[in-house]
Amino acid sequence: MARLILFNKPFQMLSQFTDTRGRRTLKESLPVEGVYPAGRLDWDSEGLLLLTDDGGLQARIASPRFHLPKTYLVQVEGAPGEDDLEPLRQGITLKDGPCRPARVRRIDEPSLWPRQPPVRTRLTVPDQWLELTIDEGRNRQVRRMTAAVGFPTLRLVRWRIGDWSLDGLQPGQWRDETVHLPKAPARGGPSRRRSPPRQRRGKARRS
Repeated sequence: MARLILFNKPFQMLSQFTDTRGRRTLKESLPVEGVYPAGRLDWDSEGLLLLTDDGGLQARIASPRFHLPKTYLVQVEGAPGEDDLEPLRQGITLKDGPCRPARVRRIDEPSLWPRQPPVRTRLTVPDQWLELTIDEGRNRQVRRMTAAVGFPTLRLVRWRIGDWSLDGLQPGQWRDETVHLPKAPARGGPSRRRSPPRQRRGKARRS
């Protein structure tokens, strides 16, 4: 069994517990020892960050070779149409190489917490929300993808990683679960079947 923490990382917080420059870190909201981030989420992005005490589970979540899907709610500047989004679905090429095809669709503005500070928008320029799913994890990949098709990202919230989602968690809150790991992973990828996580403590907590 492995311990897994689902944390809603606030805007402008680092995905680490220490910082020599005095910036906000996970220590502010997570009084937990012995767990480490499985992957990262940029300082200026919000949403789901997973932490675990198990190195094997950490690798399954963070390693790009397992292609674990990650879903983002993305507010972009402008009003992209279906033709504008098609390059993302086909697999756009960035400076560091081609991306795997993404799933992307336009959505109504989601019911999210207000961001502090608020997103700066221009009255003369529309904006649009997208739901975008990728199974890679390059540096600032989603932002670079939307910019490459002409629609810069204004706000980025990671909502889901694999089977785990942000449901019920406000910024700074976290939930503790126990994951039953398979005895041996399938060769070349994650196991095909995984027991669903069992929640250890159901109440979301805030630091």
